[in-house]
Amino acid sequence: MVVAETTCDGKKKMYELMAETRTMHVLELPQKPDDADAMTHWVSELRKLKARLEEAFGVAITDEKIRQATRTMNRERSLRRQLAELMKSEHPPLTGRQLLQYKSSISGICADFAQYERALEMYGTKKPADGRNSKVRVLMTGVPMAHGAERVLEIIESHGGLVVCMDNCTGLKPILDDVDETAVDPIVALAEKYFHLPCSVMTRNDRRLDVLRKLAKEYRVQCVIDLVWQACLTYDVESFFVKRLAEKELGLPYLRIETDYSPSDSARIALRVEALFETVQQRASGLA
Repeated sequence: MVVAETTCDGKKKMYELMAETRTMHVLELPQKPDDADAMTHWVSELRKLKARLEEAFGVAITDEKIRQATRTMNRERSLRRQLAELMKSEHPPLTGRQLLQYKSSISGICADFAQYERALEMYGTKKPADGRNSKVRVLMTGVPMAHGAERVLEIIESHGGLVVCMDNCTGLKPILDDVDETAVDPIVALAEKYFHLPCSVMTRNDRRLDVLRKLAKEYRVQCVIDLVWQACLTYDVESFFVKRLAEKELGLPYLRIETDYSPSDSARIALRVEALFETVQQRASGLA
């Protein structure tokens, strides 16, 4: 069964095509976070999913089983947060690309937890590399960094940058908050955690800006790079607000990159990234 969600018009139509050959269940995500009825509707959607899974697979999904899964996922989020927090250091012990590699494509695997713990032990005692502090500290925001599409991140870090923080869905966004393991109703606890993710489908999506303010300070970033996939209209429009926040409020140089999965524009992106870093370095030296 494919469990899908309505975060993107393009995906919603894609689900119709996938449903021709696959069992499909679509969760309708409310898109007005401040609406009084939104949470009630979202909880109802999760209860429908639970009933559908029980019927389709002949299982009983008890509250205790949900709590057990919640504890597992909270542990995973905690370990990944600890790895991400290593990037707050003045001399981070790994690169943004290396950190991204530690994101598992499948959640809740014990072997991955052991790997996270080994990584924390190894990087926590690693001496800083020479020259690492000369890298420009980058906060990367925008669309997820899908597996196989890390090209822009690699360009940034091969041209003088160090991505110390990614707030996107393959970065910090889904792991900033845990699910309440002690809640009376675990379905409601799940609903609250995931409904408050600052996805660009939300309107208004002020929480995304709140998160960016917090992360920019904690990770001491020197610029903001906003990645937008072509045809991703929600992130495209929100880049207006992110640019205003970065430049007007935070006083940080900002670069918006719109691209796709093709490497055809890599050289152009590299030039723009180098220009951004030059601006940062001029400011740092007091020349700007």
